[in-house]
Amino acid sequence: MSQFDSHNVHEESELGVATKSRPKTKKPSMYKVLMLNDDYTPMDFVVIVLERFFHKTEDEATEIMLHVHRKGVGLCGIYPYEVAEMKIIQVMDFARKNQHPLQCTIEKA
Repeated sequence: MSQFDSHNVHEESELGVATKSRPKTKKPSMYKVLMLNDDYTPMDFVVIVLERFFHKTEDEATEIMLHVHRKGVGLCGIYPYEVAEMKIIQVMDFARKNQHPLQCTIEKA
C-alpha cells in the first residue's frame, strides 16, 4: 500500500467524534385533579363532566361520582400541572354556566 493510505488511517485514529452530553430531561411533576362533593350538583351532571373533560367511560365516571358522593372527594385524573390546572378551569366554568357549585382542586401526586 502507499504511504498515503497509512497516513489516512493514522489521521482517522486521532480524530474522534465530538459528542456533547445532553442533560437528562426531567419529567414534569404530576398533579391530581380532585373533585369535591357538594349537596347541590346532580349526580348525572358529575358523570357528564367526568366523561367530557376527563375522557372517562360511563362506568368509570359513575364509579368516580359514587366515590365522590360517599367519601367527599374523588380522583378525576393525574396530569402535568398545566393540564391539571386547565381541566379545573374548564370544569368549574362548565359547572358555573350550568348553575352548579361543583368544585375541583389540585394536589401534588
